[in-house]
Amino acid sequence: MNIEPTTFLAIAAIFVGSYVQTAIGFGLAIVSAPILIVYAPEYVPAPICLIALFISLLNALKHRSNIEIGGLKMAIFGRIPGSIAGACLLVYVSAHTLSLWIGILVLLAVFVSVMPYRIEPTPRRMVIAGFFSGLFGTSSAIGGPPMAILLQHQEANQLRGNLSAFFVFSSIISLTAQVPAGFLSVKELWLTLPLIPSAWLGYWLALKTTQSLPKEKIRYGALILCLLCGGIAIFESLR
Repeated sequence: MNIEPTTFLAIAAIFVGSYVQTAIGFGLAIVSAPILIVYAPEYVPAPICLIALFISLLNALKHRSNIEIGGLKMAIFGRIPGSIAGACLLVYVSAHTLSLWIGILVLLAVFVSVMPYRIEPTPRRMVIAGFFSGLFGTSSAIGGPPMAILLQHQEANQLRGNLSAFFVFSSIISLTAQVPAGFLSVKELWLTLPLIPSAWLGYWLALKTTQSLPKEKIRYGALILCLLCGGIAIFESLR
């Protein structure tokens, strides 16, 4: 059986993305989407969203004692209209434009993540963050940054737990919106199957190797990787 080179690329990208997401609480799509939209666009956004659901379920179960569902309700409410808007965006933008969009989103996420300002997660801000998470997550699979910005000052396991719980709900919402838009079908399900073992391996390796590493070193390493991936997406879209 011949395996396409793009499949190997997707497996590698998902492995690294799953490792990063398990280590810091988000990052699967930020790492994998900029590369895949350029070289294997068939994996964006639905297969990445399906893997995000899988990894988020694993991490939510791992950190279930740290989850505060009450604080996430407003963000989930905001996610619904955002996902509808994101599905509409998918219908009207080309893959070339989506590549540029993803690259810019990734660089913006990195920029905001390193800002020293603390933004308190008020109910209004949670709704706004949920909306933009839905808009970005459904159109490009990159829905983590808006929520991560609001919650980034939480204790490490609390951050991982709350983000994972939110991503479980948000991935389901995004996938539901992608069906009528024509971006989630049996084809995308088949594309996702080979990625599941790679995602689990990234999750498992992160659990084994990141517990003793300083959170900030892992975070900044992930941000450098995101800068590289975002830059590649923008460069390729402008060629």
